[in-house]
Amino acid sequence: MIDQATATGASAEAIRAHYDVGNDFYRLWLDETMTYSSAMWRDESDTGPLAEAQRRKIDWHLRHAGADRSSSLLDIGCGWGGMLRAAVATRADHAPPLSRGVGLTLSDAQAELARASIREAGSPPVEIRVESWADHKPAEPYGSIISVGAFEHFTRPRDDSATKTAIYRHFFTRCRDMLAPDARMTLQTIAYGDPDDKVPMGPLVEDIFPDSELPRLPEILAAANGLFEVERFRNDRNDYGRTCEIWAANLKARRAEAIEMVGKDQTRRYERYLKFSAWGFFSHRLHLLRFRLKRR
Repeated sequence: MIDQATATGASAEAIRAHYDVGNDFYRLWLDETMTYSSAMWRDESDTGPLAEAQRRKIDWHLRHAGADRSSSLLDIGCGWGGMLRAAVATRADHAPPLSRGVGLTLSDAQAELARASIREAGSPPVEIRVESWADHKPAEPYGSIISVGAFEHFTRPRDDSATKTAIYRHFFTRCRDMLAPDARMTLQTIAYGDPDDKVPMGPLVEDIFPDSELPRLPEILAAANGLFEVERFRNDRNDYGRTCEIWAANLKARRAEAIEMVGKDQTRRYERYLKFSAWGFFSHRLHLLRFRLKRR
């Protein structure tokens, strides 16, 4: 049995310590979509800009979750609202308009900017809530669920594999309960690359996510078993390596502004984190997993 305190892994305070550094700071080195997760390139020869690759990633999730056709969408870990804005604007042929969109985040700063961007888009039927997935109780099931970059925060470094798997299963159970029959969800998460060895996470955990622990593929599959059918799965670790390299270059180019905003120590932590992460993905130590899951 998973208690409420354990169910969401990293504390809200730990999440805010990272994401509430400041919207203007992230705006310095993210692209125009304000997307803080791996982009998606067509292949290694694709030299298109980061913003284009981010939009391709967003489109992939909308299509594979069926969110471009369903009338309702839950975005768990909605960031600055880019996925929900795209869900309103990007509809499949003859699809009904999105009538209900809900984004969950634990960051007040993200929620503030997401709400402002939604208003600027003409106040579509989208609500941004500072709320955990474990606490969310919708009045009716959703037609689609998307979760990008939140799963990494659900467990803590002290949790053993059995505890992690139980927490992940609690998440999948909640998602299944919140989905309509035969509906789909997509999940994107960083994961350890090696199934056995403990990868030294260094800057990723110590500097940036001190209360979070990454999953392993067998834990995710075991947790989803019987609740969701894994219809599609891909490992796009090189995409995240490229994304981190671009972010690091962007931050370096605007380092003076970053230091003025958040100080030299904080800027150095992010520089170290982005370079370490790029190395982790390119060296197979870290994977970037994308799933299409169908409710069973």
